Amino acid sequence: MSRSVIIEQAGGPEQLKLTETQVGDPGPGEIRIRHKACGLNYIDVYQRTGLYPLPLPHALGMEAAGIVEAVGEGVTHLKEGDRAAYAAVPPGAYADARVMPAAQVCPLPDGISFEDAASIMLQGMTVEYLFHRTWPLEKGQTVLFHAAAGGVGLLACQWARSEGIELIGTAGTDEKCKLALDMGASHCINYRQTDFAPEVKKITGDKGVDIVMDGVGKDTFDASLDCLKPLGMMISFGNASGPVEPVSLLTLASKGSLKMTRTTLFTFLADHDRCQAMAKHLFEKVESGDVKTNIGQRYKLEDIAEAHRALEARETTGSTIITL
Repeated sequence: MSRSVIIEQAGGPEQLKLTETQVGDPGPGEIRIRHKACGLNYIDVYQRTGLYPLPLPHALGMEAAGIVEAVGEGVTHLKEGDRAAYAAVPPGAYADARVMPAAQVCPLPDGISFEDAASIMLQGMTVEYLFHRTWPLEKGQTVLFHAAAGGVGLLACQWARSEGIELIGTAGTDEKCKLALDMGASHCINYRQTDFAPEVKKITGDKGVDIVMDGVGKDTFDASLDCLKPLGMMISFGNASGPVEPVSLLTLASKGSLKMTRTTLFTFLADHDRCQAMAKHLFEKVESGDVKTNIGQRYKLEDIAEAHRALEARETTGSTIITL
């Protein structure tokens, strides 16, 4: 038997239910993994609220790390007893153990702990694709990154420093701004005290930035377009404040022939070889010391509703993990 968190209908954190399920044997292309720690991410909130609809009832959770207990036919990159970690579909990582597709589960180096891996897989591979697979970002360019003191943001600050990228962050308190700066941001703007768009223009000598990476969504999107230099790239990758309203192509033209994309991590992870390469790159960054994990808070599996409330209230810093 395994404890598992499910929702039977969309809604608030109170919809999260801890249940017990029978874990069977893996079929072809599957593994059974015993989790040591699980990660908490904003996509979990989107799924719980119904913004990203799931067939109900459904288990939640998109990332975890643990030990492979059994391997199904056709799986060659993992074996019983391997340490492994993943960010993968379908949801179901809020559990002691599960059977799942093997293709996006990645061998975990001995030098990275289960807790660190659970805190970094989804967020770290998000940063990997933002910096290396979405647009040809080059050393010396400038990036505006919103929510720079969140889990993805703090990894992005470190990643930018390691790649010679000037990152301008935004955060909601002076303390969070300091944390982003300590992690590698070149500048950080407290958006509750200062309008970030004029400040970005001031920092860049009125030129604007090359790229905006925006996981916040509705509240920051319009002003972010004003921060881009002509021919700049807008990467929208999240909706923490709500989905972005429709954008006219003429708006992009009038603001300087801007480019825009709306990305999702799991599009990049869908290909097995690319997924494994992204994880390997992430693990190399961690093992080299270029990127350090930052677990800001831990919750027990039975306290998952409290964890969701804190995340939605923007009371968290760094990554949040669920202990088992």
